[in-house]
Amino acid sequence: MAARSKSPEPEQTPEQPNPAVVSTRQYDAGEGWQVGQTAPQDAFRALDAAGTGEPTGPVVHTHPGGYARQIVAKGQTVTEGVRRELDAAEQPAEGEQG
Repeated sequence: MAARSKSPEPEQTPEQPNPAVVSTRQYDAGEGWQVGQTAPQDAFRALDAAGTGEPTGPVVHTHPGGYARQIVAKGQTVTEGVRRELDAAEQPAEGEQG
């Protein structure tokens, strides 16, 4: 049997980069409050003054004073956890008429 010769690998040149190593272009999702976007402002939520540490009240964009939790800082990526906290703040508290 005749020996098969392997075809040589094509030579990579700067004009023809290897497509396996070229990364796709990624674009920013822009500013907003959806997952993956950049937060346009700080977001805080006051904590219960009774000492339980439970978040209470609406989301505000400046520190409310006293005990508060910062949900996200301006310019940071909104994650699923941040979105959950923002959604939870929009829900009326138990026993509250909405």
